[in-house]
Amino acid sequence: VQLQASGGGLVQAGGSLRLSCAASGVSFSIGVLSWYRQAPGKQRELVAGLTRGGISNYADPVKGRFTISRDGAKDTMYLQMNSLQAEDTAVYYCKISTYRDYWGQGTLVTVSS
Repeated sequence: VQLQASGGGLVQAGGSLRLSCAASGVSFSIGVLSWYRQAPGKQRELVAGLTRGGISNYADPVKGRFTISRDGAKDTMYLQMNSLQAEDTAVYYCKISTYRDYWGQGTLVTVSS
């Protein structure tokens, strides 16, 4: 199983990015999907989650700005990030939870103020 995250980069505050996470060896239809992030000097934290039934949840700091979604046909998940703030700067990780957790390698998002 491999998860390949991409889409990170440098963006100005107020801008947008869309992260992608493509899976091989596992189907997104059977797991709970999540995005986490880890800022420098901080612990990894949950950003957004999406159940198999399509119910999403978000951390308070990103509610109304971030949207998690998936494309089952491509086994790809996304994180649309709008109105980015300097506080969103972090390495972002995707995860799928089946009978165990599988993590992507992380993609760096840097928001300049």
